[in-house]
Amino acid sequence: MALISPRKLRYDLYSYSYQENSNTPLVISVLASLIERTLARNERIAKKYSKWTGVSKTRVFDCNETPDMTIQSYLERIFRYTRAGPSVYVVAYAYIDRFCQFYPEFRIGARNVHRLLITTIMVASKYVEDMNYRNSYFARVGGLTTNELNKLEVEFLFLMKFKLHVNVSVYESYCCHLEREVSIGGGYQIERTLRCAEEIKTRQTVQERRYDDQIARLLL
Repeated sequence: MALISPRKLRYDLYSYSYQENSNTPLVISVLASLIERTLARNERIAKKYSKWTGVSKTRVFDCNETPDMTIQSYLERIFRYTRAGPSVYVVAYAYIDRFCQFYPEFRIGARNVHRLLITTIMVASKYVEDMNYRNSYFARVGGLTTNELNKLEVEFLFLMKFKLHVNVSVYESYCCHLEREVSIGGGYQIERTLRCAEEIKTRQTVQERRYDDQIARLLL
Protein backbone atom coordinates (compact mmCIF):
# COMPACT_ATOMS: atom_id res chain seq x y z
CA MET A 1 0.00 0.00 0.00
CA ALA A 2 1.37 3.38 -1.01
CA LEU A 3 2.25 5.94 1.63
CA ILE A 4 0.12 9.04 2.00
CA SER A 5 2.02 12.14 0.93
CA PRO A 6 0.90 15.75 1.55
CA ARG A 7 0.49 16.23 -2.20
CA LYS A 8 -1.58 13.06 -2.54
CA LEU A 9 -3.78 14.08 0.39
CA ARG A 10 -4.30 17.57 -1.03
CA TYR A 11 -5.32 16.19 -4.41
CA ASP A 12 -7.80 13.86 -2.71
CA LEU A 13 -9.24 16.67 -0.58
CA TYR A 14 -9.90 18.96 -3.53
CA SER A 15 -10.41 16.56 -6.46
CA TYR A 16 -12.20 13.62 -4.91
CA SER A 17 -14.33 11.52 -7.25
CA TYR A 18 -17.85 10.90 -5.95
CA GLN A 19 -18.38 7.64 -7.83
CA GLU A 20 -20.05 4.54 -6.44
CA ASN A 21 -16.77 2.62 -6.53
CA SER A 22 -14.69 5.45 -5.06
CA ASN A 23 -11.92 4.45 -2.69
CA THR A 24 -12.05 5.48 0.94
CA PRO A 25 -10.87 9.13 1.21
CA LEU A 26 -7.27 9.47 2.40
CA VAL A 27 -8.37 12.00 5.00
CA ILE A 28 -10.01 9.18 6.96
CA SER A 29 -6.66 7.48 7.64
CA VAL A 30 -5.02 10.78 8.58
CA LEU A 31 -7.92 11.84 10.81
CA ALA A 32 -8.09 8.41 12.47
CA SER A 33 -4.36 8.52 13.22
CA LEU A 34 -4.64 12.03 14.66
CA ILE A 35 -7.60 11.13 16.89
CA GLU A 36 -5.95 7.90 18.07
CA ARG A 37 -2.92 9.89 19.22
CA THR A 38 -5.22 12.39 20.95
CA LEU A 39 -6.94 9.52 22.77
CA ALA A 40 -3.59 8.12 23.90
CA ARG A 41 -2.47 11.53 25.16
CA ASN A 42 -5.73 12.13 27.02
CA GLU A 43 -5.54 8.67 28.57
CA ARG A 44 -2.11 9.52 29.99
CA ILE A 45 -3.51 12.80 31.35
CA ALA A 46 -6.47 10.99 32.92
CA LYS A 47 -4.15 8.57 34.71
CA LYS A 48 -2.04 11.42 36.01
CA TYR A 49 -5.05 13.41 37.23
CA SER A 50 -7.37 10.67 38.45
CA LYS A 51 -9.72 13.17 40.11
CA TRP A 52 -10.60 14.82 36.79
CA THR A 53 -14.33 14.40 36.13
CA GLY A 54 -14.84 16.41 32.96
CA VAL A 55 -17.47 19.01 32.16
CA SER A 56 -20.98 17.99 33.17
CA LYS A 57 -22.80 19.46 30.16
CA THR A 58 -20.52 17.70 27.67
CA ARG A 59 -21.07 14.28 29.26
CA VAL A 60 -24.02 13.83 26.91
CA PHE A 61 -21.54 12.17 24.55
CA ASP A 62 -20.46 9.58 27.13
CA CYS A 63 -21.71 6.04 26.64
CA ASN A 64 -22.02 3.27 29.22
CA GLU A 65 -20.04 0.75 27.16
CA THR A 66 -17.00 1.54 25.04
CA PRO A 67 -17.69 0.47 21.41
CA ASP A 68 -15.44 -2.38 20.30
CA MET A 69 -14.41 -0.64 17.08
CA THR A 70 -11.28 1.31 16.17
CA ILE A 71 -11.54 4.90 15.00
CA GLN A 72 -10.33 3.87 11.56
CA SER A 73 -12.98 1.14 11.25
CA TYR A 74 -15.71 3.45 12.54
CA LEU A 75 -14.87 6.21 10.07
CA GLU A 76 -14.64 3.67 7.23
CA ARG A 77 -18.07 2.33 8.20
CA ILE A 78 -19.55 5.83 8.11
CA PHE A 79 -18.04 6.43 4.68
CA ARG A 80 -19.14 3.07 3.33
CA TYR A 81 -22.79 3.69 4.15
CA THR A 82 -23.05 7.48 3.68
CA ARG A 83 -20.46 8.13 0.93
CA ALA A 84 -19.65 11.46 2.56
CA GLY A 85 -16.68 13.02 0.76
CA PRO A 86 -13.40 14.36 2.23
CA SER A 87 -14.74 17.88 2.81
CA VAL A 88 -17.30 16.52 5.29
CA TYR A 89 -14.57 14.99 7.44
CA VAL A 90 -12.48 18.16 7.32
CA VAL A 91 -15.46 20.26 8.47
CA ALA A 92 -16.28 17.66 11.16
CA TYR A 93 -12.70 17.93 12.39
CA ALA A 94 -13.04 21.72 12.46
CA TYR A 95 -16.21 21.32 14.57
CA ILE A 96 -14.43 19.01 17.02
CA ASP A 97 -11.55 21.45 17.35
CA ARG A 98 -13.95 24.36 17.84
CA PHE A 99 -15.90 22.34 20.40
CA CYS A 100 -12.69 21.64 22.37
CA GLN A 101 -11.83 25.35 22.26
CA PHE A 102 -15.23 26.24 23.70
CA TYR A 103 -14.77 23.67 26.49
CA PRO A 104 -11.04 23.41 27.34
CA GLU A 105 -11.71 20.91 30.14
CA PHE A 106 -13.39 18.51 27.74
CA ARG A 107 -11.27 15.48 26.85
CA ILE A 108 -11.88 13.20 23.89
CA GLY A 109 -11.88 9.67 25.28
CA ALA A 110 -12.87 6.12 24.46
CA ARG A 111 -16.32 6.64 25.99
CA ASN A 112 -17.27 9.72 23.96
CA VAL A 113 -15.24 9.70 20.72
CA HIS A 114 -17.60 7.54 18.64
CA ARG A 115 -20.71 9.56 19.52
CA LEU A 116 -18.85 12.80 18.97
CA LEU A 117 -17.69 11.61 15.54
CA ILE A 118 -21.07 10.45 14.24
CA THR A 119 -22.70 13.66 15.49
CA THR A 120 -20.13 16.04 13.99
CA ILE A 121 -19.99 14.12 10.71
CA MET A 122 -23.77 14.18 10.39
CA VAL A 123 -23.92 17.91 11.15
CA ALA A 124 -21.00 18.58 8.78
CA SER A 125 -22.71 16.56 6.06
CA LYS A 126 -25.81 18.70 6.42
CA TYR A 127 -23.63 21.81 6.15
CA VAL A 128 -21.55 20.63 3.16
CA GLU A 129 -23.69 18.29 1.08
CA ASP A 130 -26.72 19.26 -1.00
CA MET A 131 -28.56 16.01 -0.20
CA ASN A 132 -28.42 14.01 3.00
CA TYR A 133 -29.75 10.91 4.69
CA ARG A 134 -32.23 11.19 7.53
CA ASN A 135 -31.08 11.19 11.15
CA SER A 136 -32.56 7.71 11.54
CA TYR A 137 -30.20 6.40 8.86
CA PHE A 138 -27.13 8.08 10.38
CA ALA A 139 -28.18 6.62 13.73
CA ARG A 140 -28.19 3.07 12.34
CA VAL A 141 -24.79 3.67 10.73
CA GLY A 142 -23.39 5.01 14.00
CA GLY A 143 -24.88 2.28 16.17
CA LEU A 144 -27.35 4.54 17.99
CA THR A 145 -31.10 4.89 18.23
CA THR A 146 -32.76 7.75 16.37
CA ASN A 147 -33.77 9.40 19.65
CA GLU A 148 -30.18 9.23 20.93
CA LEU A 149 -28.74 10.86 17.82
CA ASN A 150 -31.50 13.49 17.72
CA LYS A 151 -30.65 14.43 21.30
CA LEU A 152 -26.91 14.50 20.57
CA GLU A 153 -27.46 16.76 17.57
CA VAL A 154 -29.56 19.27 19.53
CA GLU A 155 -27.14 19.26 22.47
CA PHE A 156 -24.18 19.71 20.14
CA LEU A 157 -25.79 22.65 18.32
CA PHE A 158 -26.49 24.47 21.59
CA LEU A 159 -23.06 23.66 23.01
CA MET A 160 -21.54 25.04 19.81
CA LYS A 161 -23.77 28.12 20.14
CA PHE A 162 -24.86 27.36 16.56
CA LYS A 163 -21.47 28.58 15.27
CA LEU A 164 -21.19 26.07 12.43
CA HIS A 165 -19.99 28.27 9.58
CA VAL A 166 -16.65 27.23 8.11
CA ASN A 167 -15.43 29.68 5.48
CA VAL A 168 -12.94 28.91 2.73
CA SER A 169 -9.90 30.21 4.61
CA VAL A 170 -10.77 28.20 7.73
CA TYR A 171 -11.35 25.09 5.65
CA GLU A 172 -8.01 25.63 3.92
CA SER A 173 -6.24 26.03 7.26
CA TYR A 174 -7.57 22.67 8.48
CA CYS A 175 -6.55 21.02 5.23
CA CYS A 176 -3.05 22.42 5.72
CA HIS A 177 -3.05 21.15 9.29
CA LEU A 178 -3.89 17.63 8.10
CA GLU A 179 -1.15 17.88 5.49
CA ARG A 180 1.33 18.81 8.20
CA GLU A 181 0.22 15.76 10.17
CA VAL A 182 1.17 13.66 7.16
CA SER A 183 4.48 15.43 6.57
CA ILE A 184 5.65 14.96 10.19
CA GLY A 185 4.65 11.31 10.18
CA GLY A 186 1.21 11.39 11.77
CA GLY A 187 -0.58 10.15 8.70
CA TYR A 188 1.86 7.35 8.09
CA GLN A 189 1.06 5.41 11.25
CA ILE A 190 -1.93 3.46 9.96
CA GLU A 191 -0.45 3.00 6.50
CA ARG A 192 2.71 1.47 7.95
CA THR A 193 0.67 -0.81 10.18
CA LEU A 194 -1.36 -2.02 7.21
CA ARG A 195 1.77 -2.62 5.15
CA CYS A 196 3.40 -4.57 7.98
CA ALA A 197 0.26 -6.69 8.33
CA GLU A 198 0.30 -7.43 4.60
CA GLU A 199 4.00 -8.39 4.74
CA ILE A 200 3.39 -10.73 7.69
CA LYS A 201 0.44 -12.32 5.92
CA THR A 202 2.54 -12.82 2.77
CA ARG A 203 5.36 -14.46 4.77
CA GLN A 204 2.88 -16.73 6.54
CA THR A 205 1.36 -17.77 3.19
CA VAL A 206 4.82 -18.60 1.79
CA GLN A 207 5.69 -20.62 4.90
CA GLU A 208 2.40 -22.52 4.71
CA ARG A 209 3.05 -23.39 1.05
CA ARG A 210 6.53 -24.66 1.88
CA TYR A 211 5.09 -26.75 4.71
CA ASP A 212 2.41 -28.18 2.39
CA ASP A 213 5.10 -29.06 -0.19
CA GLN A 214 7.14 -30.86 2.47
CA ILE A 215 4.09 -32.86 3.58
CA ALA A 216 3.29 -33.73 -0.04
CA ARG A 217 6.82 -35.02 -0.61
CA LEU A 218 6.63 -37.22 2.48
CA LEU A 219 3.35 -38.73 1.33
CA LEU A 220 4.71 -39.60 -2.13
